[in-house]
Amino acid sequence: MAKLRIRTYGDPVLRQKSAPVRTVDAELRRLARAMGEAMYEHRGVGLAAPQVGIHKRLIVVDVEWVKKEGDGEKSETGKRNLRVYVNPEVTWESAEDDSMSEGCLSVPGVEGEVYRPRKIRLKHLSLAGLSHEEEMDGMLARCIQHEIDHLDGVLFVDRMPFLKRARIAGALNRLKKDTLAGAAPAAKSAAAL
Repeated sequence: MAKLRIRTYGDPVLRQKSAPVRTVDAELRRLARAMGEAMYEHRGVGLAAPQVGIHKRLIVVDVEWVKKEGDGEKSETGKRNLRVYVNPEVTWESAEDDSMSEGCLSVPGVEGEVYRPRKIRLKHLSLAGLSHEEEMDGMLARCIQHEIDHLDGVLFVDRMPFLKRARIAGALNRLKKDTLAGAAPAAKSAAAL
């Protein structure tokens, strides 16, 4: 599979709802591997298919392979544990919320506080096509919720309080402008095919 390109803020593909995966097959497994490679290359901890321009309900997550250093930089722990979730669905969430600063590969250079349920129960398919349900908390629960938002066309900045989002509006506008300026030539060449 060709190297995947991370779509950035302003790309309309990030605002569309993804379709459920109908068949777990070799093509989907190749896509999941390629998404994992893209996530690791860009030093992320999660990636949803819409972030690479594909509207399937598929996410990959690995919250263990990097750790944040004191200056905000990430360093690799050396342990990779790629988790793949097909058609993930939160079936329960705790009443207790936690606030944490989130970032996103599709919104580079922007971080913000987001409240999310502390614990969730997740129903999903594996890459073998088997149904699973598991409870999770902490960083894994947060990351899963963040990636499922992508499947529904929601970005973490949409979940920030209005005043905090207003503070980053300039950065978001620059990202959108840069994305749309870069997307225009690609759109023209694609239309010519």
